[in-house]
Amino acid sequence: SRVQDKMNLYKYLNRLRPVILINISKNTYTNKYTDKKLFTPGPLLTTPRVKNAMLRDLGSRDDEFIQIIKYVQNKLLEIAGVSSLDFTAVLMQGSGTFGVESVLQTTTKQNESKILVLENGAYGQRIQKMCKLLSLDHKVLSFPEERSIDLNVLNSFLQDENNFTHVAVIHGETTSGALNKVEQIGQMVKKYIPDSIFIVDSMSAFGAVPVDFKKGSIDFLVSSSNKCIQSVPGFSFVICSIKKLLSCKNNSKSLSLDLVDQYENMVKTNQFRFTPPTHAILAFKEALVELEEEGGPVKRYERYSNNHEIVRNGLLSIGFKELVPYDEQSKIINSYFYPNDSNFSFEKFYKMLSDRGMVIYPGKMSKASCFRIGNIGDLYSKDMEKLVGDIKQVLQEMNVKIPIQN
Repeated sequence: SRVQDKMNLYKYLNRLRPVILINISKNTYTNKYTDKKLFTPGPLLTTPRVKNAMLRDLGSRDDEFIQIIKYVQNKLLEIAGVSSLDFTAVLMQGSGTFGVESVLQTTTKQNESKILVLENGAYGQRIQKMCKLLSLDHKVLSFPEERSIDLNVLNSFLQDENNFTHVAVIHGETTSGALNKVEQIGQMVKKYIPDSIFIVDSMSAFGAVPVDFKKGSIDFLVSSSNKCIQSVPGFSFVICSIKKLLSCKNNSKSLSLDLVDQYENMVKTNQFRFTPPTHAILAFKEALVELEEEGGPVKRYERYSNNHEIVRNGLLSIGFKELVPYDEQSKIINSYFYPNDSNFSFEKFYKMLSDRGMVIYPGKMSKASCFRIGNIGDLYSKDMEKLVGDIKQVLQEMNVKIPIQN
């Protein structure tokens, strides 16, 4: 019957649809939605190729998937500039915070460990909160949110107080956009506490901002899939000294966050202990290929820096004031003070930009009214120039006086 013929045709086309979508073009992502431009520090704007990589299903024990995991681990070590003989890359399900907490869970012992947390923003404060929840002895050395960690202050502190087993620091503090000099900090830490474990949260820096593991004596570095590698959220990764990692066996009081167990199981079986984020890893593999095609982290950071300069110069030219001193900015994200104008409302400003397809970031400062603009992701000069133009238009429509009053 005609009805039966139509049903059979529909079933056939429905089965064929995923194949069509995947093979339309390697560079074409079929999406019924119009993606806005995300000027955020992650999740961020990804390419059609990265999205397209997720349009298939692989089993967690499939040999192809196992080979992809190996590829990802090797590429991460290559980006880090470390040898697989001394370092490993442990993939951990969950956001970057899961990765950071897994390091604290794994490397510490209650009543034995003492952690020094170097804090200049919300993400250092998050590590402090983890230490409290884990009942770990710790001390927080705080610095202004709008500044990088002061090396002279740190040096004086460590001269007087150096009875710590661990030191933790944020590389790029996206609360403000300040970049901390982790290599110099690591040298200082190891000078005063040679046997300590040095932990770097490089969530919004690794893959673009240069970092020298050897120079910085970095033992554990944590980042995630949805930052400078430009993939989708789904997992974090820990690049760490194998020797230091194995010395922490049986420390963890968490099953799922045990880095040693995750590492040993991966070495033994080439598989995750628990359900892996297969689609996120497929996307990440494609993002790593794109990073290499762009010229690696150096070229990517050049693009991010150029993006940063375009927005910075554009906003300063109309009177905006930036929060972080120029020589302490990370180029990943930057913060700008609200205009001192009764007609300015951030909520309205945000919505009007969003309606134009431009998504910026609200501020996260505790003592200053700011908004943030991220420069990372699949963004280029033309995107940043358009954002600056749209900001000017929105301010005019809001009847905010230009030049901006601060």
